[in-house]
Amino acid sequence: MHNDNCYLIIPASGSGSRMNSEIPKQYLKLENGLTIVDQCLKTLLGIDQISGCVIALAEGDERFKDSSYYKHPKILGFALGGKERYHSVLSALNTLSEFASSNDWVLVHDAVRPCIKKTDVENLIGEIFNHSVGGILATRAIDTIKKIKDKGEVLTIDRKKLYHAQTPQMFRFGILKEAINNAIEINNHITDESEAVEDLGHLIKIVTGSKSNIKITQEDDLELANYYLK
Repeated sequence: MHNDNCYLIIPASGSGSRMNSEIPKQYLKLENGLTIVDQCLKTLLGIDQISGCVIALAEGDERFKDSSYYKHPKILGFALGGKERYHSVLSALNTLSEFASSNDWVLVHDAVRPCIKKTDVENLIGEIFNHSVGGILATRAIDTIKKIKDKGEVLTIDRKKLYHAQTPQMFRFGILKEAINNAIEINNHITDESEAVEDLGHLIKIVTGSKSNIKITQEDDLELANYYLK
């Protein structure tokens, strides 16, 4: 195993407009008393292999100062969040460049996936650490998947080849930064880091995650997250 470091990036500058709340969804409280983003940090900062973290916050965000993790020793700094998620990730990478070398690892985790399991992240790190590029947590598609074509025809997709991508997604620092810069340059509105890395022609690895690692986007998801956390 190499001596490359593992760093964490949390893009936490979203507004959460679909939650019908004035409070950004990453700051909504769970039944255990923690905010959604603090629950993520509780799990991830407790992982020994992760040596430091950069959090991307929206301009003017004062809420994170109330977090019990605001002065955590693993928090290396804060970055200014951008228009899209990948702009926030790039901003965090630029902040992290003071600490990370090209071959170091970066794990990017959604601020609104509070049910991430420590064991899944440790497994991801163990499976990916000697890989040349990186990989992601994902789960196999179970439901039959349908695709509606341009003229309304319905097509069934072979689910055996489909996965639901999750986070954290773990890539070499240099490759990830190049990939996101490339996505911005070609105006590709990527939805996750792996898409940007794939666009450079790299092959990534999939590591099986847990179905409980849900992303909170709507009000019903909060109830389900509280259930899983219990």
